[in-house]
Amino acid sequence: MDGAGESRLGGGGDGDGDGSVGVQIRQTRRLPDFLQSVNLKYVKLGYHYVISNLLTLCLLPLAVVISVQASQTNPDDLRQLWIHLQYNLVSIIICSAVLVFGLTVYVMTRPRPVYLVDFSCYLPPDHLKAPFTRFMDHSRLTGDFEDSALEFQRKILQRSGLGEDTYVPEAMHHVPPRISMAAAREEAEQVMFGALDNLFANANVNPKDVGILVVNCSLFNPTPSLSAMIVNKYKLRGNIRSYNLGGMGCSAGVIAVDLAKDMLLVHRKTYAVVVSTENITQNWYFGNNKAMLIPNCLFRVGGSAVLLSNKSSDKRRSKYRLSHVVRTHRGADDKAFRCVYQEQDDTGRTGVSLSKDLMAIAGETLKTNITTLGPLVLPISEQILFFTTLVVKKLFNGKVKPYIPDFKLAFEHFCIHAGGRAVIDELEKNLQLSPVHVEASRMTLHRFGNTSSSSIWYELAYIEAKGRMRRGNRVWQIAFGSGFKCNSAVWEALRNVKPSKNSPWEDCIDKYPVTLSY
Repeated sequence: MDGAGESRLGGGGDGDGDGSVGVQIRQTRRLPDFLQSVNLKYVKLGYHYVISNLLTLCLLPLAVVISVQASQTNPDDLRQLWIHLQYNLVSIIICSAVLVFGLTVYVMTRPRPVYLVDFSCYLPPDHLKAPFTRFMDHSRLTGDFEDSALEFQRKILQRSGLGEDTYVPEAMHHVPPRISMAAAREEAEQVMFGALDNLFANANVNPKDVGILVVNCSLFNPTPSLSAMIVNKYKLRGNIRSYNLGGMGCSAGVIAVDLAKDMLLVHRKTYAVVVSTENITQNWYFGNNKAMLIPNCLFRVGGSAVLLSNKSSDKRRSKYRLSHVVRTHRGADDKAFRCVYQEQDDTGRTGVSLSKDLMAIAGETLKTNITTLGPLVLPISEQILFFTTLVVKKLFNGKVKPYIPDFKLAFEHFCIHAGGRAVIDELEKNLQLSPVHVEASRMTLHRFGNTSSSSIWYELAYIEAKGRMRRGNRVWQIAFGSGFKCNSAVWEALRNVKPSKNSPWEDCIDKYPVTLSY
């Protein structure tokens, strides 16, 4: 991986060499070594510019010719043109009618844009923070864990990328933990209502104006549902279209956005609210199976609420426009299906087991996802390079290394699901990203831990808090989840975006980024 976040060919280094040019004059019959004397980074940039602007470069000479010809037109030429049009009036009317009809059909059938008006992430109170020492002390005092399991959790925490300020629910701060349905409901209410209260206040929207509600939470699905809890709390209207997504893993936030988008394309002039959260209280593992202990060390309290709109009047005040959603599901493969699996251990304790094949399966799923996403977002220059390499590999040499598209040419910002340090490391390496591209993901993992499907929204809030989001910038949200799934959402900034009031980073953004040591 290059450390600078710029596209490179060959061994171009940091793009400028050592800053000096040495010239030696000697007689030689050999051609100059262009790999040494030419900065290939600029060759590639020039190639991208030519290919990306190929249509403009081709049309420019034609426009010049037409302009020159038009400047030489005299009044007699214009009079002859008018006479010609008079004798072909019927043809002109038919062509005009066809053109108007075609434009009308296009306007009526084109997908209506979906705008992200605002979003909010829940910030838990300070008394729910779980520093490493407190986490380990409480784990030891429960009496459920063997010494080897405690040592395993300690090592995972040290290498996880989490910081000392992450949060666990109220029930887990008691010894023994007070695990009950009531405690789980309380956690869900605090997270969902906390995010929604802030969202409605910042967006200045009456909850009764919301026509679509989508809630996703994988492991806690009570009756009445979480969506019903929200309807009851905010007294939402009786004809609201509400959905509750369960068991879909950490990528369910993008799935929920996709569902809300589809509903907004059908139902005109309304708002959709997407709430993404996970519940820890009833899903803490109290056994000694190491594959099931990892979620205890990574998952933390968090949640988000997103307000979407299909009203054209909301465009001016919205932050982003949804460009694409691409979903990949590998559930047909048995290994992929079982790599994140909720089950009971040998002693009957329930937990979520993480397979050793998880990273390999995630990589294959990501490859499928970006193969679909690439043609939608990459410049034509990258697509040609990728296609050419693929053809050469198939026809001539199966050992040719495939060309990895440069997604930095398609996106300015990356929100990679903060599932763990290994996930971020692998995507940084395989997508050839720079440290600044994965900064939001690493800092979110450090500050809030793995908040499941809401983590990509804490990352977007980080980018906003840093003042990096500019009009026209494109954001790629990538999330992975059980099943196994990889889902992508692409957003385009409609303005220079400032952080919303009560952002989760409001009180600590000046401390970040921090230096991480594992």
